[in-house]
Amino acid sequence: MYAIIKTGGKQYTVKKGSVIDVELLDANPGDNVQFEVLCIGNGDQTQVGNPILPNQAVFGEVVGLVHAEKITSLKYKRSHNQCRRWGHRQKNTRLKITDKGIFENQDQK
Repeated sequence: MYAIIKTGGKQYTVKKGSVIDVELLDANPGDNVQFEVLCIGNGDQTQVGNPILPNQAVFGEVVGLVHAEKITSLKYKRSHNQCRRWGHRQKNTRLKITDKGIFENQDQK
């Protein structure tokens, strides 16, 4: 069984027990986070939301903060003796997916 969740403007395919790196979340290690579900697949059965599935959520536990691989860039202007190099490491949050569950929508109460 798998689910597709959306966080940080990106979509991730997750299963129970999988570990993923997502864009930085405002959460501390050990915190539990909840994500809305776009799609759930179980073998040959698939449920697709419009855009999300109502009353479905995926829960994860924050493992810690990690850095992505370094991306380097170079700007060079020939005949001007100009060369500039810079790098960037994106901060990510590492999550362990704990469960897929049903939650009650706050808007319906």
